[in-house]
Amino acid sequence: MTITANTDLSKSYDAETQAPVRKICLIVSKGSLDGVYPALIMGNGARMEGMEASIFFTFFGLNALIKSTMDHLKVATVGNPALNMAMPMLGMPITMPFPTWMGAIPGVSAFATHLMNKEMEKLDVPPVREFLQMISDSGGKIFACKLAMDMFKLKKEDLIDCVDGILTIGQFYEECAGTGTRALFT
Repeated sequence: MTITANTDLSKSYDAETQAPVRKICLIVSKGSLDGVYPALIMGNGARMEGMEASIFFTFFGLNALIKSTMDHLKVATVGNPALNMAMPMLGMPITMPFPTWMGAIPGVSAFATHLMNKEMEKLDVPPVREFLQMISDSGGKIFACKLAMDMFKLKKEDLIDCVDGILTIGQFYEECAGTGTRALFT
């Protein structure tokens, strides 16, 4: 399937069916800062373009919805082969590799997190808590995975108020049903 887009994303079409893309469903399973932001950016972008957006947080992605953890998400530095992308933030070429073993050194994750937060702030990208509220306020839907909630012994009270519900995966599939809907795993 190929999506072709005009400059107005709300007029994007599936090249095979010519059905307009009307809704984006995003699944977040990683609880790191670099695992959560892609879904928030895409979900917000969909809402800004007039599309429906639903974001489903499962497994470690729930960290972004838990009141006590959401403001402390970190950049994953151990085993992250793409950290060379951060090298320009340090004034080094993007082609300079970042050895993954260095991610295990105490303080490296905190430093990488600080750098990413600083760059996001420069680009006027809001913190996770504020971003989730913006998406919710614009009509986007935010869901937590029931299985992951049960597994981690979490309750609805542990989550931020803008969570629309705790769904089974089957219920989320129903949320994603319909012509013009695209589901993406971030």
